[in-house]
Amino acid sequence: MKLNTETGLLESVLQHRSPNQDERPQGEVISLLVIHGISLPPGQYGGGWIDDLFMNQLDSSAHPYFSQLEGLKVSTHVLIRRDGEVIQYVPFVARAWHAGVSAFQGRQHCNDYSIGIELEGQDDEPYTDIQYQQLIELKDFLMGHYPAIHSERVVGHSDIAPGRKSDPGSAFEWARLELF
Repeated sequence: MKLNTETGLLESVLQHRSPNQDERPQGEVISLLVIHGISLPPGQYGGGWIDDLFMNQLDSSAHPYFSQLEGLKVSTHVLIRRDGEVIQYVPFVARAWHAGVSAFQGRQHCNDYSIGIELEGQDDEPYTDIQYQQLIELKDFLMGHYPAIHSERVVGHSDIAPGRKSDPGSAFEWARLELF
């Protein structure tokens, strides 16, 4: 992997620039990596629904589940699909809207200082080997570029929004990330 440090964009990955982003607070240090899980509709993989959600193009009438997402404006820095494809939606230097109401170690507004990585999947279904391979490579790469992210600062969405979020879920194998 290669990062353009000025733009915050990974080279050689698919880029879909989400409108759901803004500037990080001035002087903010990127210091947290948040792992998420997503499938749209729940339990279904492939297709363009996730992309449509992050690009504000999701047709809320296309599936009954989508009605609850109508008007939602969310994004992530990176999505890793089940086949290992990596898509970047927001440059790392910008604030993606992935964490929502959140706190880590008593500090609120995790979007301000975190990078969000979505894995295509759901809480109770194993993620794929290629997803873990891509995630490990990306995690190591980001930790090398953002030294304030270290093993104790790689968390799940459930860790920063307990009771509200459960992803990446019980099927996520933390030990595979080789954090310790």
